[in-house]
Amino acid sequence: NAAGAILTLFQLGFSPDMPLALKSYIVDKKKNSIRDLERIGVVFRKDGRSFDRFRGRIIFPLFDHRGNVVGFAGRILPSAGKSSLAKYINTPETEIYHKSKILYGLNLTKGEIKKKQEATVMEGELDVISSWQVDIKNVVAIKGSSLTEDQARLLLRFSKELCFH
Repeated sequence: NAAGAILTLFQLGFSPDMPLALKSYIVDKKKNSIRDLERIGVVFRKDGRSFDRFRGRIIFPLFDHRGNVVGFAGRILPSAGKSSLAKYINTPETEIYHKSKILYGLNLTKGEIKKKQEATVMEGELDVISSWQVDIKNVVAIKGSSLTEDQARLLLRFSKELCFH
């Protein structure tokens, strides 16, 4: 179905609202280091304890324009009733994730941007996904911040025409 295809294409996921579910799977079962999870920003330490950063959220992998996962964004479910939590959170700045250099969706949309010689810059992940669903595929998102010089330079490699929505 169409929804399943979108989930697969954008590689969307979900982090259960359970303490250390990610740690249980990645560290205990897959034998990766908790320090590596902290280094890439999916786990954080507070008062000597580890916590899953994206617990109870829809997960959006963040790709560079070449298709490499460099970070994650998480959105709290609207029905979660946790108004004290931030609606969206991102991986913190890491060795490989620099928010100011990433354009959400560019790994998938760069071909269409080149073809149309126009890119529409949007605010967030759901804007890109919603546009894709109605066959508008020359879009990227700046993730709710201002367009940076690095992002503009990257986008201008694919098109000289930028539109802002």
